[in-house]
Amino acid sequence: MCPRLPRTACLLRLTVLCIILSQTSAYFGLIGREFLPAPIPSDAQSDKAHLKQCEQLALNRRQKRLCRRDPGLAETLRESVRLSLLECRYQFRNERWNCSLDGRGSLIKRGFKETAFLLAISSAALSHALAKACSSGRMERCTCDDSPELQHREAWKWGICGDNLKYSTKLLKNFLGSKRVSKDLRAQIDSHNVNVGIRAVKSGLKTTCKCHGVSGSCAVRTCWKQLSPFHDTGRLLKFRYDSAVRVYSATNDATGETQLAGAHRHNNGPRPTDLVYLEDSPSFCRPSRYSPGTAGRPCAKDTSCQSLCCGRGYNTALRLTTLSCHCQVRWCCHVECQTCVREEEVYTCKKH
Repeated sequence: MCPRLPRTACLLRLTVLCIILSQTSAYFGLIGREFLPAPIPSDAQSDKAHLKQCEQLALNRRQKRLCRRDPGLAETLRESVRLSLLECRYQFRNERWNCSLDGRGSLIKRGFKETAFLLAISSAALSHALAKACSSGRMERCTCDDSPELQHREAWKWGICGDNLKYSTKLLKNFLGSKRVSKDLRAQIDSHNVNVGIRAVKSGLKTTCKCHGVSGSCAVRTCWKQLSPFHDTGRLLKFRYDSAVRVYSATNDATGETQLAGAHRHNNGPRPTDLVYLEDSPSFCRPSRYSPGTAGRPCAKDTSCQSLCCGRGYNTALRLTTLSCHCQVRWCCHVECQTCVREEEVYTCKKH
């Protein structure tokens, strides 16, 4: 269940976080495996499966109605869950908080930097997945991007279809709901961080062109919009996390409206690209309501053990690993390798 919060704040977190909380363990087993799509069913079965997926997602009544109306949306939401979870784990693999699902329910009730990142990476994954679903034809109500030089008929002819970020952003904001600016500080912070995620995806949108002329003469050229790999977005948002701004509520003397003020920016408001948070994070060193702690976590002796193990020290063990070795290229285009066994040291954080 989502925490009891003002309506706007809860709606945002319900969409981008509660979906993850309620669906991830069932879909992905929490062991890092890629999601494997089910066999393609018949049209009748597909419609029934789509409606069932919409009901299973942690959505409010209006969002379920939008989901049922748009075949392909439920599957895209599930894809965004996979995308955000894997990227979050990758970006925080060497951090004390490693995007573990343990304690996430308590974490999202607080105004930590980690909560800000979760909102941003989740909204970014939704925006990215929706745009990709449009260009791949998995969404019935959208198609290729609407670049001036791109005609849909030509795009499909050449097997090219741009990522429709414009449509996906519009759909995402409609899906999230309320357009009114809330006076609630937490709702403003959540809305700001959601938009940071969307902006991060948009910053990676580039124009790509392909020539179709005889012998590559480029007499005919087709151009389309293409998103950067989601790893690039994740890397950018991790940078935003590392430089996140602590904020508080302030009243604009000119308009009388409540707005965000940055504690480290001489009382100026945060920039649109800044992740913002309300309170300092816990250390995440020991088990708590927010994380399982770092005991038993693997670390790198020369780079991460000191920080990750929180001064408790680390255990050293020997492990045998196999790898390819003594590789030789055989005529033609064939490589033969032997299998070697190597002994290596493994380091894990101590409990005490």
